[in-house]
Amino acid sequence: MPKMNRRAFMKESLLASAAGTLAARTAEVARAAEPAASPPAAKDTLPTGKIGPLAVSRMLLGGNLLTHFTHSRDLKYVYNLAAHYNTEGKILETLALAESLGINTLSVHNPPWILPILAKHRKAGGKMQWIICPTAPVKPGLDEYNKQVQELADLGTDAIYLWGVRGDQLVKDGQAELIAEAVNAARLHGLPSGVGAHDLNVVKECEQRKAGADFYIKTFHHHNYPTAPKPGTATTPTAEIPGYWCSQPAETAELMKAVEKPWIAFKIMAAGAIPPQNAFRYAFENGADHILVGMFDFEIAEDVGILKKVLANLKRTRPWRS
Repeated sequence: MPKMNRRAFMKESLLASAAGTLAARTAEVARAAEPAASPPAAKDTLPTGKIGPLAVSRMLLGGNLLTHFTHSRDLKYVYNLAAHYNTEGKILETLALAESLGINTLSVHNPPWILPILAKHRKAGGKMQWIICPTAPVKPGLDEYNKQVQELADLGTDAIYLWGVRGDQLVKDGQAELIAEAVNAARLHGLPSGVGAHDLNVVKECEQRKAGADFYIKTFHHHNYPTAPKPGTATTPTAEIPGYWCSQPAETAELMKAVEKPWIAFKIMAAGAIPPQNAFRYAFENGADHILVGMFDFEIAEDVGILKKVLANLKRTRPWRS
């Protein structure tokens, strides 16, 4: 056997270690890309409320992290990071984990690639309910919108709502009458039909016009966090780097007191700026019936635990509407 000096030995050892690490990492990545096994049977439950015929858990799984729309302000790398982490296999694992911990409903928009993954989860035995918003334009006649609603209904979507981006724009453009038409598009398929909004004027218009929404999905969070815009400063939200997603939290809580329809509050943590315990309590004590929470798989169990503690000790003024 040829002699090996210390330098050669160290080089051989490092190369072997690196090769082993690379092989392990390659196997890990491959496993992450593989579809998950059948979802485990639910071993936990959460309180629910009724939205139409659906029993919906008080906390819903938000879809933005799963579809890689992280709303991470100017931290552009986070979008790419989420896309590399939430592979198909990881999304299936996340759905199964959420379901096993009592979260029975997901809310997401409809990029085409996510829908087959949701269908795969169901085919494997998953029972997660889907509340989905079509992203098609809402124009007179609703041709494109109706087509997407039909596709979602055919896939087995449990409820549909008008995307908040669309609702905001319709009110801004003086076309609020189209909101009622969009609501009716889903109801024609026998599905609960809601309206999403960032702008409080959307809810005002819907209530005044009796648009027929079965539920609302409205942004809701306080402004007591470091990156929130402060009165009297130059810090203002922009299209690229918004400082908040609910510009009128007090007004929102006051208006919703008189709304007799279920309210799912979203962006309650201001895209990660507010801690969960603070955000959950604020949303529920100020009237929300459900909260929509974007979570990576490793956050779900902790957030479910926080939710249970918050729900066990609430001071609400608005009656539960679901």
